[in-house]
Amino acid sequence: MTIRYEANPPKILPDVDTDESIKKFIERIKDVSKKCDAIHLTENVLGFQRVSPIEVGKIIRKEIPDLPITVSLRVRDKSEEEISEFVDNCIDIGFAGILVLMGDPSQTGKADSGQIPSLTVKKLREKNVDSKIDLYLSVSNKPNFSKLEKKKDAKPKGFMTQVVQNAQQVQALEDNLKGFSIIPIILFPSQKNEKSAKFLDLDLESYSQEFEELLKKAHEITGDVLLTSPNDFTGLNEFLGKTSF
Repeated sequence: MTIRYEANPPKILPDVDTDESIKKFIERIKDVSKKCDAIHLTENVLGFQRVSPIEVGKIIRKEIPDLPITVSLRVRDKSEEEISEFVDNCIDIGFAGILVLMGDPSQTGKADSGQIPSLTVKKLREKNVDSKIDLYLSVSNKPNFSKLEKKKDAKPKGFMTQVVQNAQQVQALEDNLKGFSIIPIILFPSQKNEKSAKFLDLDLESYSQEFEELLKKAHEITGDVLLTSPNDFTGLNEFLGKTSF
């Protein structure tokens, strides 16, 4: 049974001390790691330039060696050589898994590389990479299951979802993707995350009332959930400190 925390490495900004941002980020991970089972490091969420998950992952592995770490790999703006280097680094550091996804368009104008996540996973498996690290693909919270053949044929370890809205979505994913691990992503509801909720078309008030039940049911169904709280670390950290599964 696994509760993961999604961590977005610090943005790289011209008027901010990046080294200081990294220190603060690591301290947050040390704190939240006492209350969850694993963390997931994202890469350049929304296309903004952030500190590499490889860089902060090295520090976390040194500071908290027993904490399992999965990491996002966006292929939209990487060449095959860059993908291979990223994966090799993940294996060398000792990450537990890689979520291969397209990623949001770059905010810096970097051109798309034409790489496709499912094909990337297939190529990595042909190189026996999956014997060294788990490979995951992303999936919608309510996909057309008849159109997932390419992703299923790539034979990832499993799928990490878009943010799920209810337990019925989680159950449908579990029922229709037999043989794959399912890791549903769940948004922590708070006023600080209201912008994210609106973007996801969530009614924050009603969602908040059902959140704990959704979290427990999703955990019962899959045994593995990923909590995201992009703008409210303190709220989620406090919630995890008083919640047991």
